[in-house]
Amino acid sequence: MSIPSGPSTGRIGPKGASRTDSAGAVYGSLLATSVVATASTVGAHPRLQLVILLIVTGLVFWATHVYAELAGERLVGEPWSMREIRRVAVHEWPIVEAAALPAAAVAVSGLLDLDYVATAWLAMGVAVAQQVVWACLGAARAGATRGQLATEGVVNLVLGLILVATKATLK
Repeated sequence: MSIPSGPSTGRIGPKGASRTDSAGAVYGSLLATSVVATASTVGAHPRLQLVILLIVTGLVFWATHVYAELAGERLVGEPWSMREIRRVAVHEWPIVEAAALPAAAVAVSGLLDLDYVATAWLAMGVAVAQQVVWACLGAARAGATRGQLATEGVVNLVLGLILVATKATLK
């Protein structure tokens, strides 16, 4: 997974400092957790179906984010250029990439002799863990203090665990 390391378009912090942007990776990880939590509460889907659901959901949300970003930046009457579409598509791609590790966890779960319930827990654990890592990496690249890094980690862990707790409660 890649996090853009340069400045985000149009986003400049105090004193002209550039910002890093891990929002897509964090968002995609949270999305993957919610997909697994939701899919696993409605019944036992075969692993292949869950892998496809993760990837397709990531792609649809990526396309939606690309469209929303382009539509939000568009000047009235100005068409989008291929260069602009490509720039936004690349910037939002971490949403799709964030589905890869949870999907891989689901795909290999059969080799680990996990049943579907354990597979769902594994995929959610992977998604929450990567969410925390990407949030902390983004903060570190932005020059966050240790306290800010800890806060990023805790906030993202809590957000992920809310979905995990919801799944546990509904099951």
